[in-house]
Amino acid sequence: MPTEREKMLRGAMYRADDPELVAARTRARALCYQLNHDLRTDTNARKQLLTDLLGSGGDSAHIEPPFRCDYGSHIYLGEEVYFNFNCVVLDVCRVTIGDHTLIGPSVQIYTATHPMNAELRRKEEFGQPITIGSDVWIGGGAILCPGITIGDRTVIGAGSVVTKDLPPDVFAAGNPCRVIRAIDQDAND
Repeated sequence: MPTEREKMLRGAMYRADDPELVAARTRARALCYQLNHDLRTDTNARKQLLTDLLGSGGDSAHIEPPFRCDYGSHIYLGEEVYFNFNCVVLDVCRVTIGDHTLIGPSVQIYTATHPMNAELRRKEEFGQPITIGSDVWIGGGAILCPGITIGDRTVIGAGSVVTKDLPPDVFAAGNPCRVIRAIDQDAND
């Protein structure tokens, strides 16, 4: 029989009050608290905190405090990923972010979701993974909804709500977020 954690990570319905999951969230909150309140400039100590918190990529990531996440261990970062101030990642499923991606202030990344049926919602929840390509720029205040993929080099406008996959090399914005135009990677705009 699969554990609640195994069900959660594969996107099946699971119970969030499972003791193993509660302990994992408590661990992540303690590490986020340290990250958000340790104002020392010792980059090695910050990198160690990020390495302890994240599934991968903590050694080259730069995350401005405050930062919050559910588990941290389900966040997989490429090289040189940057999170600006006040970001939240609900990582009940895998969040994969490619190299050199910039996440603006107050961006919210949600893999967690809930059943529409109220009776089921009282007992269980589920999630869907999010994949963000390399060299992506996500503008401040954007919300990324469960199950989406954003292609390489795409730019998301500030305040956008991304509910569907976006291809590479586009500028997309709005609520719901939609492609505005293609980006010419050889142009200087």
